[in-house]
Amino acid sequence: MAKLSSINKNDRRIRLVNKFYQKRKKLKNIIMNKKISLEERFKAQQKLSKLPRNSAKNRVMNRCQITGRPHGVYRKLRISRIALRQLGLQGKIPGLVKSSW
Repeated sequence: MAKLSSINKNDRRIRLVNKFYQKRKKLKNIIMNKKISLEERFKAQQKLSKLPRNSAKNRVMNRCQITGRPHGVYRKLRISRIALRQLGLQGKIPGLVKSSW
């Protein structure tokens, strides 16, 4: 099990990303639009840099929903490889069979 503080920190980041998503999107559209004057684009860049760092989407870590493990997480299932194996061995995931050769 991962440290509870790191799980909570990641949850805070997710909330910040959701809170500032629309604002960041508008500012980025202004910055990328070449038809707008350079001054306005620069002001938008400054506003974007004043937003919290943790509101950026790439700061969010994919973590296992069961254990909080940060590595080896399947995106589709949102659980780690270890938790997936344990649930599969317990028979809690339909259609998942342990392979042997």
